[in-house]
Amino acid sequence: MENYFDNLNRLLQSNIPFVSVIVVDTTGSVPQDAGSKMLVTHEGLVCGTVGGGKVEKRAIEEAQNLLRTANPAKSTYFVNWSLNKDIGMTCGGMVKLFFETYNTNTWKVVVFGAGHVSQAVINLLTNLECRITCIDPRLEWLSKLSDNPKLKTECLDDMPSYVKNIADNSFVLLVTMGHTTDKPILIEILKNRQFPYIGVIGSDAKAARLKKDIAEAGLPDTCQNQFFCPMGLNLGSNHPQEIAISIVAQLLEQRDKWKSKVVL
Repeated sequence: MENYFDNLNRLLQSNIPFVSVIVVDTTGSVPQDAGSKMLVTHEGLVCGTVGGGKVEKRAIEEAQNLLRTANPAKSTYFVNWSLNKDIGMTCGGMVKLFFETYNTNTWKVVVFGAGHVSQAVINLLTNLECRITCIDPRLEWLSKLSDNPKLKTECLDDMPSYVKNIADNSFVLLVTMGHTTDKPILIEILKNRQFPYIGVIGSDAKAARLKKDIAEAGLPDTCQNQFFCPMGLNLGSNHPQEIAISIVAQLLEQRDKWKSKVVL
């Protein structure tokens, strides 16, 4: 099990959210013995096994759901599964699994776009205790970002499709190539998700255009007040580095407000 502990230490040090899944008890015919372990991240299985096949697929899905919801009250828990009734396997045994999440209370920031302002924002954020994901269809821009264990990049042509993968407690920034690419991401978020912070880079004119887009999409009027645009505090110039400072300052301000509400 050396690979399990090596990977566990690596994930802890990299501040990557993950779940440890351990078989703690078995009854009857089962595919793995008690003590079997595996590690799961948002992307899937990292190492180990709890039996393969259907039971492992179900356990991975359960672990990934834990990471998406990131509920501190449910950071550890047991499941008792009948392999026949609950999993649909021909085995007649029972398996008891222990799920434990790690690094899930880390501040999560998701940035759509990897242009000049995004580069500056991400460089600032890597100095803070957070976990950053940057999504952009341009590999050449993503490759300009520094290699940092706090940062994950996703090269996607269909950026709105990534919205469903974002953890519930993430702060989301839309800093793409312009209104044409920001709009579908924002509409997808407002239709299906809620986040503690949504920001869109731009001007008052762009904010007015986005509000019109929201109305045309048939969304409730309340959606027009669920995002910041222009994003960032009202300070500094239009230089990318100064814009980045104003954005990160607003993120910290809103993070602290959100944390105080969560505690209450």
